Amino acid sequence: MPRWGIAHIYASYNNIIITLTDVTGSETITKATGGMVVKAAKDEASPYAAMKAAERVADAAKEKGIDSIHVRVRAPGGNKSKSPGPGAQAAIRALSRAGLRIGRIEEVTPVPHDGTKAKGGRRGRRV
Repeated sequence: MPRWGIAHIYASYNNIIITLTDVTGSETITKATGGMVVKAAKDEASPYAAMKAAERVADAAKEKGIDSIHVRVRAPGGNKSKSPGPGAQAAIRALSRAGLRIGRIEEVTPVPHDGTKAKGGRRGRRV
């Protein structure tokens, strides 16, 4: 009987946070971020950092006896970016390569039903 866990992957364009919880999602087993595995701040959201963070999480999962995971991918959402950052795919790939069975992958980015005003003013960010 496989022991299940949930890997919550928060992937923005500035960082990546991978949290492993039990199936209820209430108890955190381990977490790793891009900043924990790379030196330079600009590399925190990179696929490499995501891969290293995912490897850390996978090792801790194996220690706790979890061998199968569901993956929940989340971008910042709300009135910010609705697309996950560059590390999201790399993290999922690294988790499966580390020997964890992946059940389902779902996208859980929060979508506002007309929430707060986005930053950038009336004409948006002018580049």
